[in-house]
Amino acid sequence: MKPAPFRYLRAGSVAEALSALAAAGGEARLLAGGQSLVPAMNFRVARPPLLVDINAIPGLDAIRPTDGGGLVLGALVRHAALARAPLVAERAPLLAEAARHIGHRAIRNRGTLGGSLAHADPAAELPAVVVALGAEPRLAGPGGERGVAADAFFRGPLLTALDPEEMLVELRLPAPALAWGFAELARRPGDYALAGVAAVLARGTPPRARLVAFGAGPRPLRLPSAEHVLGDAVERVGAGGELDVETARRAGAAAGADVDPPSDVHASADYRRHLVAVLTERALLGAFDRLRAERRS
Repeated sequence: MKPAPFRYLRAGSVAEALSALAAAGGEARLLAGGQSLVPAMNFRVARPPLLVDINAIPGLDAIRPTDGGGLVLGALVRHAALARAPLVAERAPLLAEAARHIGHRAIRNRGTLGGSLAHADPAAELPAVVVALGAEPRLAGPGGERGVAADAFFRGPLLTALDPEEMLVELRLPAPALAWGFAELARRPGDYALAGVAAVLARGTPPRARLVAFGAGPRPLRLPSAEHVLGDAVERVGAGGELDVETARRAGAAAGADVDPPSDVHASADYRRHLVAVLTERALLGAFDRLRAERRS
């Protein structure tokens, strides 16, 4: 298949890209890595009259530290860079780990952070991770720049808080979490996960858990019942204690009850629900293993 006819513009600045989006009445599409957009155009599922290439915009691939231990990631940071950049490994190791699970090497070399977040595939790793981390996508548009909490950014399958004339320009991450864990199951390496869970024990007084499932609903899903089960245990961990296996198991059971996943040719709803329970337990135990190793070092 070949795409429907379209015009092409290589933008040299965010302002030029936004101007093109506005002139097209919000019907234009932005081209970053193109890993999802180009196949959709080739199958004529997407027929944008104008394709705005943002790869030449300077600064959108930057990785910058912030005061207090946080991080700012430009929308054009490639998945491969997320997986190997020392600053990401130091300040957002969960993001680095999740990036290693995305597709195959060719996809990671071209795919971008901003593209994955804006595409909002409910089975993708990065949307769930940024929700778990409490990150803030920054959006530029005709009225200036605005921030949206990751919890509110993802609204449904392939649906976000982005207006048609806006573009995602960067992601702001808080200081590193107390501990983190990540677990997913895919049929083959490089496939979308049948289900997965990102776990973060966020610093604070008291510390709190953020558990987010992907591949189990229309968007990244917080797991409130499982987070509630962990409440007192996370406080004990923040004070130097450890998580027992039984608490992780109970949190996993609660997580399974938190989701209402779809059935498809790859897995039934019941199987995905079971996966969320098992993967929540694994992610939590992984988080506490890392924390225990860190305290011993």
